[in-house]
Amino acid sequence: MRKIILAMQVSLDGFFEGPDHDLSWHMVDDELHRHFNERLGAMGAFLDGRVMYELMAGFWPTADKDPASTAPMVEFARIWRDMPKIVYSRTLTTADWNATVVRDVVADEILELKAQPGGDLALGGADLADTFRRLGLIDEYWLYVHPVLVGRGRSLFKPADSMAQLRLLETRAFGNGVVLLRYAA
Repeated sequence: MRKIILAMQVSLDGFFEGPDHDLSWHMVDDELHRHFNERLGAMGAFLDGRVMYELMAGFWPTADKDPASTAPMVEFARIWRDMPKIVYSRTLTTADWNATVVRDVVADEILELKAQPGGDLALGGADLADTFRRLGLIDEYWLYVHPVLVGRGRSLFKPADSMAQLRLLETRAFGNGVVLLRYAA
C-alpha cells in the first residue's frame, strides 16, 4: 500500500513561512535540491492544497527555460510537470500541468487512492496537511529543519485535541545545516 508523506520545510522555531508568506529563508542549495529530486521524483502523485499548487504552478512549469536555473532546478521542473497532481480546492474549477481538482478530502477516497499501485503520495500545503493529520491519513512526516529562527509567521501544525506519538525513521544533516527528521506516524 502506498504511503502519504508530508514533506515540509520548517524553521527551527516551527514556522513553514514567515510574515507575509516569506519563504526567502529556505536554504535550498544543489545538494538539498538533488535530494528532493530523488525523493519526490519517485512519488506516484503530489497531493496539494490550492495555495501550494498555485505557488508551484507560478514557477516550475517554465523553470527549466530560465538560464539562471541550476541543473537540479531544471530536473525538478520536469518532475513537477510530469507528476500527476491532485489539488484540493473549493475555489479552483480547473488546474493545469497534469492536475485534477478535488473539492473535499474524503477519508475513504484517500484510502482507495493509497490502495492503488504506484509510488507514495507527497502531501503539500499546511492547511491540507492539517486536514489529513486530523483524519489520521499521514503515514510519514519528512521535516526539513532549516537553521534559522524566523520569529513569527505561520506554524506548520495547528493546535489539536490529541497527541500523536511518532517513531523516528531517519535523520540526515546536509552541508548547509538543514536537517531532515523523518518520522512514521
